[in-house]
Amino acid sequence: MNSLTENKLPVSSLHKKIILASQSPRRRQLLEWAEIPFEIIIQSTDESYPANLSVEEIAIHIARNKALAVLQATQVTIPVLAADTIVVLCNEVIGKPVDRADAIAILSKLSGQQHTVITGVVIRHGEKEIAFADATEVEFHPLTLEQIVFYVDKYQPYDKAGAYAIQEWIGVIGIKSVKGDFYNVMGLPVSRVVQALLQC
Repeated sequence: MNSLTENKLPVSSLHKKIILASQSPRRRQLLEWAEIPFEIIIQSTDESYPANLSVEEIAIHIARNKALAVLQATQVTIPVLAADTIVVLCNEVIGKPVDRADAIAILSKLSGQQHTVITGVVIRHGEKEIAFADATEVEFHPLTLEQIVFYVDKYQPYDKAGAYAIQEWIGVIGIKSVKGDFYNVMGLPVSRVVQALLQC
C-alpha cells in the first residue's frame, strides 16, 4: 500500500453526524455544502448577555446557551453545534432588526461604513467543549435610501444580524470589500467548524 493511500482518510471519518442547534437556513445550507450529516434540534433560549463581555464573548455566550439548552432537553450523545452571529459597528452591537423601520435604520448606519461580523461557535460533546469566535470585516458602498427600502421590503431580513444577508441582492450590489471568511458572514465559519469537529 503506498503512502498516499495510507494517509487518505475517508469522508465519513471527517464528517460525523451532529446536532445543529439552529434554525438558520444559512447554517443548514453551509453544513450541507460541507457534507456534514446533521439533524436540527432547537430550544428557545435567552439571548441577553452580561454587560462586561467583549463582543467575541457575547457571541460565544449566546451560542453556548443554545447548545446547553439542547443538551439539557435531549441528553444527546453526539456533538451539538450552536452558533450566534452579531454585527459590530463602532463598538455598537447590532443584532436582528425588530421591524421594518429598524431594518432600514440599521442598513442606513452600515451604509458606506466598515463593520465587523462576529460568529461565536460552541461545540459540545459530552463534557468536552470547543468554543471560538471568528471575525470578518465587511465594508459597504454608500447605499441610497431607495436601495435600502427595496431590499428590506423584498427580502425582509428580520432574522438576520445587521439586517442583511451577504449572499442576497444587497451583498451583491452593495458590499465593497470582505476581509476574512465570507461564510462567517453567512452565519458559520464552516472550515473552522470542520477542523473543530475533527477534535471531538
